Amino acid sequence: MAQIKVYGRADVLEPSRQAVSDALHAAAVETLGLPATKRFHRFFPMSAEDLPLPDGRSERYTLVEVLLFEGRTVATKKAFYAHVLAGLGALGTAPVDVEITLVETPRHDWSIRGVPGDELDLPYRVDR
Repeated sequence: MAQIKVYGRADVLEPSRQAVSDALHAAAVETLGLPATKRFHRFFPMSAEDLPLPDGRSERYTLVEVLLFEGRTVATKKAFYAHVLAGLGALGTAPVDVEITLVETPRHDWSIRGVPGDELDLPYRVDR
């Protein structure tokens, strides 16, 4: 299970929302092992005042926060980062403009469809 939040400047993020979603979904399916039928993305387009740019970043500055079950290896996480950077790079976003944070929690800290996460029968492995 994973939920992905994407923060960016509204004037950049809104026109590319579907392409960004597609890039993130491809990375999540290929590297994190998520089912292709599951796409839990949330977009937070922000004004320039609400998302000031750190030094050296462009208007394409994008923050990606992924909430997921714990258990993936460091190698899997690094593969996910690389896949996301390649996908967003194909859309014109340079690596310097992308920050990715993975927030892992134990399965028992989730409840999905009224079932504790550690009681779900998952169609994929999280220990990759």
